[in-house]
Amino acid sequence: MIPVRRAHLRVAAGSDAGRTGKNNEDQFAISAFQLGPANATPVLFAVLADGIGGHRAGEVASHLAVEMISDAVAQSDGSQPGAIMEAAILRANQAILAHAEGDDEKKGMGTTIISAWIIGDKLYTASVGNSRLYLLREDGLQQINWDHTWVQEAVDAGALTPELARSHPNANIIRRYLGSRRPVEVDFRLRVKPGENEKQEIANQGFPLLPGDRLLLCSDGLNDMVEDADIRELAWLPDLVKARQALIDKANDAGGKDNITVVLLEVPGRTKKKQREARSKLLAAAIRALAIVGLVALLLWALGQYALPLLRPDPTAMPTATIAPSATSQPAATPTPQAGLIARPTNTPQSAPVTITSVPFGASAVDTETPSATP
Repeated sequence: MIPVRRAHLRVAAGSDAGRTGKNNEDQFAISAFQLGPANATPVLFAVLADGIGGHRAGEVASHLAVEMISDAVAQSDGSQPGAIMEAAILRANQAILAHAEGDDEKKGMGTTIISAWIIGDKLYTASVGNSRLYLLREDGLQQINWDHTWVQEAVDAGALTPELARSHPNANIIRRYLGSRRPVEVDFRLRVKPGENEKQEIANQGFPLLPGDRLLLCSDGLNDMVEDADIRELAWLPDLVKARQALIDKANDAGGKDNITVVLLEVPGRTKKKQREARSKLLAAAIRALAIVGLVALLLWALGQYALPLLRPDPTAMPTATIAPSATSQPAATPTPQAGLIARPTNTPQSAPVTITSVPFGASAVDTETPSATP
């Protein structure tokens, strides 16, 4: 694939250490490409890792994973997204294990991984651990990957309800992560429809995105602190950068007990469509209002015509009054604008596609939307 400066999706991403004073062990990276010299299909790859382990070991693990996976994707031809991501994740797992050998401070370090690879309008994803990928469509919110946690296994087995899972003491115990000595199983399931089995969910790879769709990748520092209903409300804020910051602020306001990383991606097209729909609704409302006003005026005129003969008095001579001349009327003064009262356009500038090659590892925020005023 060939790196490009202008991605076909809008992007707003950021990471925050939270309120506990711990190091930020989250990492993320975003890269834009086209498939090849003769194939201009646009590509965007986003990956997020949540590191595990003290003494800065989690930072090392997450950095290794993000760097190795991003590099592997960049050097590929993009022809087999699932196989490319799986091979890269397994190599990153071995690198983390090797890095921890002989270093007591790094023993046991690991990381989660969630990736979103968009080729044209097709979504491919791979995950290990409990970092999440949400699809936002038609004002809704749906987690489309699976958590690899103790509580998720309990919910799947019917031993725990989703409502109780959130506050369960074992909520943060993860079953899969990079850096584990057990064989790592990369998860390719995409749960976009209820009731599908594992084979059907894996077959959803290459899921078609629609104009206006948003994707949210996040570490558990967000979804552990913020309810899904609040995530949905904030993630749908019209300004993508403000949505990103609002999500991070909400998690911090709720306690900020962990690092918080948010990557928001948006397929362009929804804003203009919504504007057209709003204009159409406004025009229809105006036409209805004018029709009602016209009908009322017609009724009043008809009633007036009917009642006028009944109200006419018999002609009676009236005394003629002499009217004294009045002072010449003065023209009304034209009001001058007052200081501070300035007319401003009401339309909000919309975000243009992102200009980006790749995000530096460890970046705290990437506001890659470039506002462009609509004439």
